[in-house]
Formats: sequence, structure tokens, C-alpha cells
Amino acid sequence: MKRIGRTLAAAAVVAACAVTGLAGPAAAHPAHPGSELLVDRHRPDVRVPFLVKRNGEAVLDLRAAANGTDWATAGAESAVVSISVDGKYATDLVVSGAAPLARQLALGGVRPGIHVLRLHLATDRSPVAGATVRIDRLEVTTYDKRDPEYQVLRFAPIMYGRNIAELGSRFQSATTDVPLIAWHEFAPAATPGHTVLTYSLIWSNEDGGTNTPALMARWGRTTDIEWTYALELDEHGDRVPGSDTYQAANHETLHSAGVYEGDHPRLETCTSNNNMCDVVDDPMRFFLSTLQTLPAGQPREHLMDTNPWTYQIMSKEMIREGKIEAPGPATTATPEVNDQRNYLYAVVGKTTQGNNSGSSWVGVALGVRLKNGNAVYLSNHVDPTWSIQRDIPAATTIELPAGTTLDDIAAVSARRVVVGADTGAPVHVTSLGRGFLLGPDYLPGPSLLDWTGDIELTTAAPEAVVWSP
Repeated sequence: MKRIGRTLAAAAVVAACAVTGLAGPAAAHPAHPGSELLVDRHRPDVRVPFLVKRNGEAVLDLRAAANGTDWATAGAESAVVSISVDGKYATDLVVSGAAPLARQLALGGVRPGIHVLRLHLATDRSPVAGATVRIDRLEVTTYDKRDPEYQVLRFAPIMYGRNIAELGSRFQSATTDVPLIAWHEFAPAATPGHTVLTYSLIWSNEDGGTNTPALMARWGRTTDIEWTYALELDEHGDRVPGSDTYQAANHETLHSAGVYEGDHPRLETCTSNNNMCDVVDDPMRFFLSTLQTLPAGQPREHLMDTNPWTYQIMSKEMIREGKIEAPGPATTATPEVNDQRNYLYAVVGKTTQGNNSGSSWVGVALGVRLKNGNAVYLSNHVDPTWSIQRDIPAATTIELPAGTTLDDIAAVSARRVVVGADTGAPVHVTSLGRGFLLGPDYLPGPSLLDWTGDIELTTAAPEAVVWSP
């Protein structure tokens, strides 16, 4: 059973030690209204004790904000808090924006007793080194072997940042392609009774790999989502020796041969498109909680939907890095990415009959027609290869004229798109989901689409309206 050490902000910080209570098995609750911990370079580091009753894996929940930081503004992207337990470096937290944001981090293995959590403003890696980070919620939860979550936390990778010289400073993960959230998935292994446990991660963007317009068309976002580490567990829940792998450069799967902290492998983001290596030399460390998981039948972007702040970070990075089409006479016909608030974010489910790989294949693009005209705005713009090839629930976006609202949409259609020679393969469209726009604050608004059925697209009938109000 998990044990919760409540470490809640008190009204004052005395002699660099903020003590708000120690607790055993009890329900967590938010900090008292108006109370907060302040972390900056003008104050001693905040030190907060917490109690652990059994060996386990610790998770830190907190809510943080920093005035004067803004992920959209060059030179003011963030303030970085380095967090340690009993003097041992656990993780960095990149804080961006004045609005409090809830985050969940891992602290690693802990033994019974009283431990001290330390929060330090890392001025060496903070673009806004003079910021004050305000924390108004802070609690540590320990999961032991009796908890189902323990296994997921036990093997979770510790991710280090990226320091490719041509892409920025040695602390570039504080300003670009920052790790945002991580999660886990279980799947049956080939050996009966064994399980494959896979960990994945979302970065705010990728400076290499798929270009920005293609990301929006083929994947429905400009974040980067990759599996990072996988291992096989035996019938007792232990790692099968030699089974653990990671996603290396060029998306190659390699066996891990790096350093472990307990059962946690240390991996580093070491390519411009956020692939891993098992040799660590980056100064920034991201130990994200992996307690979240992906429900069956959902695209990976579902984890962004359940963490809507990721859309805000995604959009602000595109603005700051100049990857958004300049305002002006540009139209939806241009492939460049426009203001990301001008897109309908959708998910399509489909199946393609026969082999759909190689140089010739059949994809699907979604189209939107508005009530005030007959033009159909397509998710793949003018590039057939930007249509959706994969036969799993797939996210995409459709660029719409600025100012479009959900009430303006008259119909959503699906179009069969041929790449190379037409294989003749029919495509069955079976679901549409999501259908939201980003609001003025770049957060997702209400969803429009919730359709299931079966519509066949063929060479003779390549397009069909799938949904209309």
C-alpha cells in the first residue's frame, strides 16, 4: 500500500527549512490557501522532510509557477529547479509561465525513515536566473511492492537532456525540445506468462526529423512522441536478463548497456529528433513519473489531451522558433504551419485491405467544408505523402480560415489518397473523434466529433462525407 508523506507549504520558511507535517497512510490534500514555497537565488534552498515507512519508489506531485518566464519568449523561456533527495540529485523541473502548473516527477527508490527533499534554483541552466519559483502544492507518495504501481516505477528510465553543440547550449533542454510527460504500456510477451513493459515520452518539439507541416498533417501535433525504453518481465515481475532495449539513433532498437541506478536505466536524448543513447554526459536530468498509461484504442496524442497544457507549450515553442507562418495574406492553401489555433484537431480510425507498405500505398486525408462555402480544406494540403498511412487510431489536423468556430463546420469528409501507383486497396473508415480547436490560450476547447460506423473508400468512390451536424 502506498504511503503518503505530506510535505505541504507552510506560511513561512525558517532557516531554510519548510516543515509542513509528516504523515503515514493518509489522504493527501492541497496546501493551505495562500501558502507557498519560494525558490530563488536570494533565499536558502528549500528543504522539506518526508517520512517513508517501507522500501519503495517515491513520486513527487507539485504545482509550480515563475513570474517573468514565458516559453514563447526567447531568453525568458524558463526557470529550472533542481530537486534532490538526501543530497542526491533526482531531477530537474523546467518551470515556464506565471500560471501554476501541476507536474508529477519520480524520485527513485527510498528506504524507511525521514528523508529531506531539497529544491534549488539552478541558475546555471535557468534562462531567467533571477526568477522566483512559487510552489503552492507539494507532496511525496511512496509506492511499495504491495502496490500495482510499484512495478511501473521500479523500471522507469531516468532521462537526461540534450547537449548537441550545433543545436544550442549545454543546457538546451531548458529552452527547446524539453521532455514534458512520460507513460507506460503493458503487452503480452512471446513467452507465456511474460509481459513487455514499454515506456514512452513526449517532447515539446523535435529540431530534426519530420518537418513541421508534415507533423501537423500526419501526426496532428508538433510535439515529438517516441517510445524510449522497453523490457520483458517474467512471471514474477522481474526483468528478464538481456531483454531491455531502447530507441537509438535512426529509430534503431538496441540493447541497453549503460549505467543503472537500482533498476532504473540512465538514457540520454542525443539526436536532433530525440532518439536515445545509453552513454550519459548531459548535465540536465529528467526523471518523469511514468504512472500514466495509454488506454486501448486511443492514439498516443490522447496523453496530450489528458495533459492539455502540453498544447500550450507546443504552440509557444513554434512561435518562438519562427516555425509559424507570418501573419498576412497567407491562405490555408499554403503548406506552412499557421497559427495552431486555426486547426481542427481530429482522430480517424481506418483499415486498409491488403498490403499497404512500400513505395506505393493508399492513405486517407480528412476534409472540412464550412457552412459559408463549398471549399474543402484537407489535412494533407497538397502532398499525398502527408496523408495517413497507419491503420491504428491516428491524429491529424485540418487548417481552417482564421476565426473559424465549431459552429461554422458543415461536414467532415474522408478522402482516399494514392501515393505512387494505385494498388486498388479499399479503405474502411470506421471512426472519427476529438474535433476540437485550441482556444485563445492555446488550450483545447470542446470536442465536436464522436462518430463510429463503416464507410468504404475505393478507386471508384474515393471520397465520402463521414460526419455532418
